[in-house]
Formats: sequence, structure tokens, C-alpha cells
Amino acid sequence: MVRSTDNSSTTALKAAIAAERRELADMLDALPPDAWDAPSLCAGWRVREVAAHMSMGFRHSFARQARELLKARGSIDRVADRLARQDAAAASPRELAAFLRDNAHHPWKPPVGGLALALGHDVVHGLDIAVALDLDRRVPEDRLRAVLDTVTPRSTRFFGADLTGVSLHADDLDWSFGSGTPLYGAAQDLVLVAFGRKLPPGRLRGEHGGRFTV
Repeated sequence: MVRSTDNSSTTALKAAIAAERRELADMLDALPPDAWDAPSLCAGWRVREVAAHMSMGFRHSFARQARELLKARGSIDRVADRLARQDAAAASPRELAAFLRDNAHHPWKPPVGGLALALGHDVVHGLDIAVALDLDRRVPEDRLRAVLDTVTPRSTRFFGADLTGVSLHADDLDWSFGSGTPLYGAAQDLVLVAFGRKLPPGRLRGEHGGRFTV
């Protein structure tokens, strides 16, 4: 019985990842040319670097990434930055969108975590673009809840989110995290906070909202 439940969950997550990638590819295809050079919520990256990074795991072999990691003296962040910039310069917007669409069912998973964090990777980076460009992108609730379930004290530390003295409270879903002074917002905006992002003004409510606002 446990095995059946696990299989159902795995199938659902794989389907959610594929759907998210296809929808993000459609979103990228619809962007006007100047949007590709607009800043994203990822510090130092334009939209095109984020789009390139989202498909990095599909296009670069483990051996290539290992070599890059050695050159970067073990820094995953430096590897991600170098490859994102190289790929963003080499590929056209149409190609960057196609990398996601053509690899909708690719089994890539992040170095730490399983399928739920693979979905989180796609959801968060998609929102890095959509929120920065003020696009009306709403992540479907089932995908959003799967990503919210990955938020833990360990994950927030890993992604550099300082939630000291703050508790997150979604005002559109029954979800909260942490203890301290409440910070309110849409669940998908709070996902971004939990993944270390700062948001444009007006999206968060609470005494500490300024800490997480650009």
C-alpha cells in the first residue's frame, strides 16, 4: 500500500514538472524582445540568464559540470553563474524557451533533494521572471502546495532566507511556516521569500515586510 502511494506521488510530481516547463516555455515565447534583458529577481541575472539556468541540467553532462565545479573551487553558485551567462549569450530567446519545452519530461533533479525540489526549481525561477516583469502568472495550487511542502528550516538556510523572528502566513491558502511576527502575502510570493528572494513593493504585508522587499 505504501509503495502504491509513493508511485502515485511520483507520477503526479513528474506530470506537474512537465506541465510547469511547458507553461514556462509558452511564457518565454510570449515575451517581447526587450524583456529578455530586464532584471529578474535573481540578483545579477537578467531574464535570459534565468531562462538559461533553468535548463542547465538538461544540456550539460555531469562530467562537464564536475569540471566546472573544480574550476570554481567547489562553488556551485559560481558554476551556475558562469554557465548561465555563457548559455544566455550563446542561445537565442526562442532556443532558451525550446530547451524547457523539449525537455519537459527530463528526469533532472537538483544535487540536494528529489522531484519536489525539481518542481520547486522550475516554479521559483519561473516566478523570478514573472514577478520581476509583473506578469499575471498564477502557479496552479497543486504545484504550489508541493513546493510549499519542501520549505523547512534547513531549506531556508540553504537558500539564504533569513526568517529570524518572522512567520510566513499565506492569505490565499491554508499555509504557514515559522514562528514570530506574521508576514502575509500570496502563497507563491511567500515561496519566493522562503527561497531567499526580495519582492517588488506592495506584495507583502506585516511589520517586517521591508526586509523582503526590493
